[in-house]
Amino acid sequence: MALSLGNIVFDCHNAAALAGFYAQLMDRPVDEGANQYFATIDNAAATPTFMFVAVPDKNPGKNVVHLDLTGGALADEIERAVALGAKHIADFDEYGAKWATLSDPEGNLFDIGVSN
Repeated sequence: MALSLGNIVFDCHNAAALAGFYAQLMDRPVDEGANQYFATIDNAAATPTFMFVAVPDKNPGKNVVHLDLTGGALADEIERAVALGAKHIADFDEYGAKWATLSDPEGNLFDIGVSN
């Protein structure tokens, strides 16, 4: 049997708060029962499930896995993410694509991009 992707797990300080950020960013609901220790986003409807787990010691430095999100107009999506609590880090135009790198409220990096 081949492996398949079941969850994308975020180690974090406050699971419900970070789940709330990504739920708003991706317009998906936080599942019932979310709390500061554990939360998921729209587990029943989407694969993979975004899972948030509170841990006492996150890895320091740059995360080696990050989300690449796509959407509407890049500037509008960046503005919306920043309004939700993200920090805009840098803009890129390489390899036939334009994207911006941002960090979520706990410092995890993610990209928002569009194809040229």
